Amino acid sequence: MPNLTIETLCSEAAIFSSAESHHSEPLLYGITDGKAVGTYLERKFRLSLKGKYEFVEGNSASGIDFPDLLVDVKVTSVKQPQSSCPFKSARQKIFGLGYSLMIFVYDKVDNSTSRTATLNILNTIFVSAERTADFQMTRGIRNILENEGNADDLIAFMLDRNLPVDEIEAASIANEIIMKPPTQGFLTISNALQWRLQYGRVIERAGEEEGIMAVYQVNL
Repeated sequence: MPNLTIETLCSEAAIFSSAESHHSEPLLYGITDGKAVGTYLERKFRLSLKGKYEFVEGNSASGIDFPDLLVDVKVTSVKQPQSSCPFKSARQKIFGLGYSLMIFVYDKVDNSTSRTATLNILNTIFVSAERTADFQMTRGIRNILENEGNADDLIAFMLDRNLPVDEIEAASIANEIIMKPPTQGFLTISNALQWRLQYGRVIERAGEEEGIMAVYQVNL
C-alpha cells in the first residue's frame, strides 16, 4: 500500500466528507454530545484510510491523529465551530501549534421517522502548521515589528494580552520573535488549562489565504 501523504489525506477527506453527508447513522440519532460525534467521525475517517494507505496511527502519547504527517483531526459543529487542544507552551499562540489541522465542520440533522442522524459536512479545511497561531496575537506582534518596536514593546504587548508567561519567559520569547518574526496565524486561541481553538476565521478565509485550504465546501 502507498504511504499516506498530505495530498492524499486532503483528497480522501474530500471524498469522505461527500459520502458522510449522504449517510444516515442510527448510532448518532438524538446524540447532542459534540465529543461523541467527533469521536465517531474521526474513527470512521481513519478506518476509511486503513485499507488504502500505510500510516502511523495516533495515540495519547503522540496527542495527534497522524503523527507521521504532523496532522491532527478536529470535528466541530457549525453552530459553535471550536474545540480544545492540549496546552504545551505559550509559544504556540505566537508560533503555531506545531502541527497542521484537518477540520471537519458539520451540521447534524436528526430524522425522527427513520430514527437516524446525518452529519452534513459543510466545510473541510486543512490549516497548515505555520498558520495555526492566534490571529490577534500574531497580527499585533507583526504590527509592532513593522513600527520599529523592540523587545520591551513585545514584552509589554504579551503581558497586556495576558499570555500565560512570566516576565523572564516573555523576554525570552521577545528575543526569539526578533530573530524569527512569526507568520500570521488564523486561529482564535483562548487561554485555558487547555487551549480553546475557534475556527470561525479559517472557515471564512478557507481558499483565500496561503496555508488554509478548502478541501471540501458546500455552497449554501
